[in-house]
Amino acid sequence: MISGTTRLIAHLGVPTESFRAPLIYNPWFQSKGIDARVVPMGCEAEDYAAFLPLLFRLRNVDGALVTMPHKLATVALLDEARPAVLISGSCNAVRRDADGRLVGDMFDGEGFVRGMRRKGRDVAGSRALVVGSGGVGSGIAASLAQAGVAEIGLFDTRESVAEQLADRLRRHCPGIAIQTGSNDPFGWDVVVNATPLGMNAGDPMPVDVSRIDPAAFVGEVVMKQAETPFLAAARQRGCMTQIGADMLFEQIPAYLEFFGFPAATSDELRSISQLTY
Repeated sequence: MISGTTRLIAHLGVPTESFRAPLIYNPWFQSKGIDARVVPMGCEAEDYAAFLPLLFRLRNVDGALVTMPHKLATVALLDEARPAVLISGSCNAVRRDADGRLVGDMFDGEGFVRGMRRKGRDVAGSRALVVGSGGVGSGIAASLAQAGVAEIGLFDTRESVAEQLADRLRRHCPGIAIQTGSNDPFGWDVVVNATPLGMNAGDPMPVDVSRIDPAAFVGEVVMKQAETPFLAAARQRGCMTQIGADMLFEQIPAYLEFFGFPAATSDELRSISQLTY
């Protein structure tokens, strides 16, 4: 139920049809007797800069989850950016502090790294290729750097976006080797699809799967289906894989803490989730 006392967390992005987070948050709120709900809001890119500040003038809004295509645009609208935002140049969580200031953080990368560790893969010292340097890709690259990878490869069809991310990583995380300009997965220990490829039937593969080492860890951010064709192909090569929803389950505990809600574990969230495909 939603009533006049319900606290709202906006889930901002387009298209909302692909949103999965409400199917995890809302059952958890209900199970804990917390009068709060996550509500999808399909804000178009051209309206976003005007909409976000107005959203937080609503007295019953506690925060916002931010997804495509708004993660990069959000940074300029913040009054305070946490370190992960500064490194990635991207933001996926916003809350209003006691003084009414908008504070932003980035949890995509933390969720991805937590998921890797949960599967027994050590991040430190590895070489990671991140294909896609938009909001989610930049967040994953930032967290991989903070977790101690030795080298990061960045690729985006928009070369300038990948180069800007590379510059931020070199500035904030010195000592890590950074490559740009190639999506060839050969020789990388970790390969991440951080593009929308896989959301629609017939999408091309983000990389040449035949070039991925069978010992590599292959991750995905697309959550429209449980296993994308890309992950299925990587698994057939013998790779350990991580579906997009794994990243989501692992980052939600950090989101809840950021918004001031009680602590949760990813296992607890999985047990009550209504996420289906």
